[in-house]
Amino acid sequence: MTAKPEMTAAEIASAVASRRMSALDATEAALARIKQHDGVLNSFTDVTADRARAKARAVDADIAAGKDVGPLAGVPFAVKNLFDVAGLPTRAGSKINRDLAPAKRDATLIERMEAAGAVLVGALNMGEYAYDFTGENIHDGPSRNPHDTTRMTGGSSGGSGSAVGGALVPIALGSDTNGSIRVPSSFCGIFGLKPTYGRLSRARSFPFVASLDHLGPFARSTTDLALAYDAMQGEDADDAACTTTRGLEPTLPLLANPVSDLRIAIAGGHFQKNVFPEAVEAVSRVAKALGATKVVDVPEAARARAAAYVITTTEGASLHLDRLRKRANDFDPAVRDRLIAGAMVPAPMVDRAQKFRRWYRAQLAEIFRSVDVLLAPATPCTAPKLGQVNFNLDGVELPVRANIGIHTQPISFIGLPVVAVPVPLEPLPIGVQIIAAPWREDIALRVAYALEKMGVAAAPAPRGI
Repeated sequence: MTAKPEMTAAEIASAVASRRMSALDATEAALARIKQHDGVLNSFTDVTADRARAKARAVDADIAAGKDVGPLAGVPFAVKNLFDVAGLPTRAGSKINRDLAPAKRDATLIERMEAAGAVLVGALNMGEYAYDFTGENIHDGPSRNPHDTTRMTGGSSGGSGSAVGGALVPIALGSDTNGSIRVPSSFCGIFGLKPTYGRLSRARSFPFVASLDHLGPFARSTTDLALAYDAMQGEDADDAACTTTRGLEPTLPLLANPVSDLRIAIAGGHFQKNVFPEAVEAVSRVAKALGATKVVDVPEAARARAAAYVITTTEGASLHLDRLRKRANDFDPAVRDRLIAGAMVPAPMVDRAQKFRRWYRAQLAEIFRSVDVLLAPATPCTAPKLGQVNFNLDGVELPVRANIGIHTQPISFIGLPVVAVPVPLEPLPIGVQIIAAPWREDIALRVAYALEKMGVAAAPAPRGI
């Protein structure tokens, strides 16, 4: 049996475990597709071919010996290059980090994926230090949208979105601070999971904003998303935020549970403003399929976005002060200038943002007493053109970079779990956020699965390569 680009992770794992296909064949097929298409997509910064082949052979040997190799047997995957990969310097999309010594140990989530049988095939392009919504890296070049290579992937996990959307790998890992999983998912037409803050370990990944950083998976189906998520769950003493066992259980068996009993509402107010017709249409299709008519106003969501900006820029600046002093000219100027501005934000403003954060978290907790799921746009529009500076909305020119995350920032600000589902509109897909209460990834995944089975959510085949 030959591994085909359209095969899901679940299909690959089943074929490998039953010996209808070898893990090495699945790995070689992924490496061949990367070689064929990544010159256009620019998803990868490192391809770990020798490591991947060695791991695949080990999986095949274990299967031949009758051992249980895990639910992701032979599944190729790749990771955003802010994850530590043993033997590689952890770039985090920067020029400066390339001078670091190679990592000695993999990130926890890589270890857990490989313990489940998955095969790491490389590290992926990203926005510098994750401070990016476009996927345009000035050091490595932009990652390109697999549906139209003249367009953005979104960021900062742009290479992750491009690699999965382009079917180079069935699963990729990325990070999300203000929207960096959900934005590429939306633009590249794939599924993405931003888990509850503290759910998945961030150990041995390069940070951006410690109080906002999340790690999570991308996939072309809800089942694959749940497979990866389940493989990575579990507390980790190496990440101070990842110490809870609350609600830890496999989500995969729960996907087919009915969603008719769930209380699903549409996020109103801020989430219905500054949106293009395609975003309105996508939310409308999802809401109609789920029978959701109730609109719930999320109080002060615009202010939450502003507070998220304050915390992002000040925490980010604090992390990079030494690099800014010593190697300012080696930064992307757009990233450098925002970090310098963050270093000058007055402390009382940061304190106000943190106090507001606590208030806002309490308001959302109250909303989730009466609803189980909120629906909201993932992005205000489909993927803009590479290099596009502004877009025109109702006669008003708005900066692209600053407004791509307008609907994601108020959610990650308080660490809520979200599944971004792709709605395959023409000519380009766009994502919708399925937002649940803390620790209820299972509910968001169930809704995503139901939408997929109804044909409302789907990852379209790549059209640009």
